[in-house]
Amino acid sequence: MHTSQFDGTLRLNFPKNVISDKWLFEFCQLNRDLKIEHNSVGEIIIMPPTGTETGAWNSEFNTELGIWNRKHKLGKTFDSSTGFKLPTGATYGPDAAWMPHEKWNALSSVQKRKFAPVVPDFIMELRSPNDRLESIQEKIIEFMEYGCQLAWLIDPILQKTTVYQADGLEVEVPFDQVLSGGNVLPSFEVTLADLFK
Repeated sequence: MHTSQFDGTLRLNFPKNVISDKWLFEFCQLNRDLKIEHNSVGEIIIMPPTGTETGAWNSEFNTELGIWNRKHKLGKTFDSSTGFKLPTGATYGPDAAWMPHEKWNALSSVQKRKFAPVVPDFIMELRSPNDRLESIQEKIIEFMEYGCQLAWLIDPILQKTTVYQADGLEVEVPFDQVLSGGNVLPSFEVTLADLFK
């Protein structure tokens, strides 16, 4: 094992296939103050808590998504503390996620209590000032490759959102324009310039 650190993020490198699902889940439970992810090459990625501003923005967005979901009752929403296990073996926690009831109901009660082996239909990543843009992009692309239908990379630094779609199309939407959930999140719309005042 060796470590590397940059931008406040600590990466612990383990040989591939050394970390079991049980070990990772218990390690995360013992370190609830930290956001911990595990990528497909065996790295444990430990991120410090976000700054207050980023936390406030993330809370505002999750509130909007939750209100929309409560109104339309189409599925389940998840916050940034939720881990999803991808087919690559990676376990990531997007800043927000949503899946339809069919996917949620197909999980066993045990799977629901752990890092569920399921890919949400929608994820959102909110870039913090210290985040490496490339790392976020790689994570989103991995989700898209395994069945995510819609992803938003919200970048307050550049004042734009990159929208990733299932057909491979990527569109940039400035903060002063309306973001639409399209067919994945029908009727969900948000203007980040208003939300992040």
